[in-house]
Amino acid sequence: MNLLLTGRTGIAVTILALVCLLCTGPASLRAEEKYVLKFATLAPTGTTIMSLLEEWAQAVETRSKGRLSFKFYPGGIQGDETDVLRKMRFGTLHGGAFSGYGIGHIYSPARVLELPFLFNNHAEIDYVRDHFMADFEQGYRENGYELLGWMEIGFVYFFSRDPITTFDDLKKKRIWLWQGDPLGQAFFDASGITPVPLSIIDVFTSLSTGLIDTVYTTPLAAIALQWFTKTSYVTNLPMANAIGSLVVTRKFYQKLPQDLQKLLLSTGRETGRRLIVAARIDNAKSIEVLRSRGLQFVLDPAEVDAAELSSLRDEAAGKLMSSGYIPGDILNRAVHLLESFRAGMPVPPPPRMP
Repeated sequence: MNLLLTGRTGIAVTILALVCLLCTGPASLRAEEKYVLKFATLAPTGTTIMSLLEEWAQAVETRSKGRLSFKFYPGGIQGDETDVLRKMRFGTLHGGAFSGYGIGHIYSPARVLELPFLFNNHAEIDYVRDHFMADFEQGYRENGYELLGWMEIGFVYFFSRDPITTFDDLKKKRIWLWQGDPLGQAFFDASGITPVPLSIIDVFTSLSTGLIDTVYTTPLAAIALQWFTKTSYVTNLPMANAIGSLVVTRKFYQKLPQDLQKLLLSTGRETGRRLIVAARIDNAKSIEVLRSRGLQFVLDPAEVDAAELSSLRDEAAGKLMSSGYIPGDILNRAVHLLESFRAGMPVPPPPRMP
């Protein structure tokens, strides 16, 4: 009788052990599952942007104990930003660092921050942006993306082979337009300028062959992409402030365990803040580098009719509102915030979304 009970007990214990193993085994395996975030950017290797992105990746891999790592595709090797977004939809890529051009394909209302001749300084940009961040995060999410961090490319200037002494001189130039960019097209339409649409990948070659003789970009990007080597003049008149963001697909993000989601989001936001600071510092330094390389700065803001520039901005904004690219309520809110800030009556920003 005792032997029988002992045998039955042993069998029961064995069965219980197997059940426990079956219950805990998959969970343990899931906890140790590793994820690789395939991440593309136009930023070339060796630039400040890539250095900070690599530091971000190292922090994530270290803090996740190797469970989440990055695989980078820098320098546009995965194509233009629209190519990257298409690959993200197919799942061959998971994320990227995008400029306003790519952001326009993700959540176009965010490009209200890129309207030409809207901001005068960084303080204005920071104030208006902070009031919109919760809206932008939600907008990205509703369109299938997770906004991990906000960044800046910087103030955009015209770089040309020949001098630009008046704003009307731009109408005589062969100016590049980032192909398929509604905001750039609206600005050029309002200005009476006929641009040459090209992928950003083709700009350097087109400057070399003379297909175009004028581009718009930031001082830092002009150096990183070597466009400055094909131009001799830079306007002192900033056209707009170029935005950027660190993005991952919701599909990839939701596959991650919650602790890795929180890690990716918190470190992404911090990296975005670091990129904004770095972009501002590096663009200021880049202006001095351009001067030292012999580029001449022309067309000061005082030489241009401010009312004319405001009129061009409003006409471009009207085109973008009528198409729905930037909704009217978003634009009106941005203008109201800017007016309040300039009047010395700033409004506290709303809380960020969790």
